[in-house]
Amino acid sequence: MSEENSLISHLIELRTRILRALLSVMVVFLCLAYFANDLYQLLAQPLLDALPENASMIATDVASPFFAPFKLTMVLSFFIAIPYVLYQVWGFVAPGLYRNEKKLVAPLLFSSTILFYSGMAFAYFVVFPIAFAFFTSVAPEGVTVATDINSYLNFVLKLFFAFGMSFEIPVAIVLLIWTGVTDADSLREKRPYVIVGAFVVGMLLTPPDVISQTLLAVPMWILFEFGVIVGGMYSKKDDADASDE
Repeated sequence: MSEENSLISHLIELRTRILRALLSVMVVFLCLAYFANDLYQLLAQPLLDALPENASMIATDVASPFFAPFKLTMVLSFFIAIPYVLYQVWGFVAPGLYRNEKKLVAPLLFSSTILFYSGMAFAYFVVFPIAFAFFTSVAPEGVTVATDINSYLNFVLKLFFAFGMSFEIPVAIVLLIWTGVTDADSLREKRPYVIVGAFVVGMLLTPPDVISQTLLAVPMWILFEFGVIVGGMYSKKDDADASDE
């Protein structure tokens, strides 16, 4: 009977924390909804700066001018609320963790958020201007570049997600080393394969141009090296703690 009550209490807590996370996203959305068009203008600026003179974006669907900015606002609301969402996740799982696990998971949750934001910022400030300038410059003569606002939104959201997830590589490596799946020395030996894999992933996740692929692959390689260094430090710390025991 006590186990059943414990399960029910955990389910109630899970529901409460999910509702809190959803409510945080909704609150952020309501705060940003009034600025939906301004936010889309900000998102489209890298492309607008690269378009030829007198060229502009278009809306091929009747409802796109209304729905595209609000779709962006909803996605952006989730991105902004991620720290609070992760805090709710942490509040739910933390009671079941050992002290040494808490010392690892808490920094990983914080660093994963920072790395995801960093990946999005890198895509917006570095990749977008270079990639859009390249795309508009190679348009055939007589072809007017006029991008649909909904297609552009889907395109940049995919890139945001790709770069955000790619920047999580150090977190993934630390987890793999900490759980004993692999170790830092083994990963260093696989460095050539990792570099090739980074360029393959860059080819699959970015537009079909060498510039975008390289701009994703090189940071992935650098983050891999950083993850190996940090993972090696965690491994040595765990070994030291085990020897002290």
